[in-house]
Amino acid sequence: MRRYLITAAAALAAAGLTVGLTLATRTKTPHRVMQKGVPPLLLDLGVRTDAEAVALRRAANLYDAGKLAQAGAIFARFDSPEARVGQALADWPDGFGGLMATAQANPRSSLVQLEYGLALFWHGDGADAEAAWRAARRAQPDTSYALRAEDFLHPNFPRGLPQFVPSFPSPPALARLSPPEQLAYLRAHAAGDRGRLLYGVAFQRLGRQQSALREFRQVGGVEGKVAVAVGLFDKAAPSRTFSRLGPLARRYPRNQSVRFHLGLCLLWLGSVDKAKQELRLARAAGPKTTLGIEAQRFLERLP
Repeated sequence: MRRYLITAAAALAAAGLTVGLTLATRTKTPHRVMQKGVPPLLLDLGVRTDAEAVALRRAANLYDAGKLAQAGAIFARFDSPEARVGQALADWPDGFGGLMATAQANPRSSLVQLEYGLALFWHGDGADAEAAWRAARRAQPDTSYALRAEDFLHPNFPRGLPQFVPSFPSPPALARLSPPEQLAYLRAHAAGDRGRLLYGVAFQRLGRQQSALREFRQVGGVEGKVAVAVGLFDKAAPSRTFSRLGPLARRYPRNQSVRFHLGLCLLWLGSVDKAKQELRLARAAGPKTTLGIEAQRFLERLP
């Protein structure tokens, strides 16, 4: 259920527009320290509902529950990279060789490189794990696997990336649709600024940051500029975002979207006090608006 909500139901977040605060574990990557248990399996099947996706989600849940043999039996029925990775990990630690062979045969698969890095990390090889994660980041940058690799490469940042929150509610019709239908609906209505913003948000929730940026760059006005700035956030170069949000804040000091997202992005830098100042300004600009309510939610959760 956790995996399905994070992946298949990700488009639903465009309807709720509730930003999850993920100021999470901040630990250094240890080197040459063997890890207990099995590496995590981070399958992301998006909004797929085909028979293989359903089976792989079930196998992944079994894997998470420690039922490795049952999970492996399901993974063995398929020949996709997701299934091969799952089968190798279900045979841990004996499956390490198979996973290494899969990684060598699939250098351009972010999923495979991400999981190979985790397997190396579990073996205590932190340096090679980081190399695999860098390969995952480069291979398919417009995937959630690349973003997860970025998390491991920058453990002192919160997990994930800040995500844009539109200043307006989503169409009520979205709430009545399944995740695949939601994405199709947003695609069909991705004309005009609001439609593109919502479609871009759906891409962000699916881990497709570059696709989100393509939508955001077609939006005019201040809100479009804010969306692009947030979509450019990179843990290796956060200045790409702040070099845009800073001037926007000076030019539009009372714009609620600018203030809210400046506060949001400051949280990813760990600048909590400055973030709270911006969120208070965003709340003051309209406490009963979508962004005003979101700003209040953040302020209630922050120390």
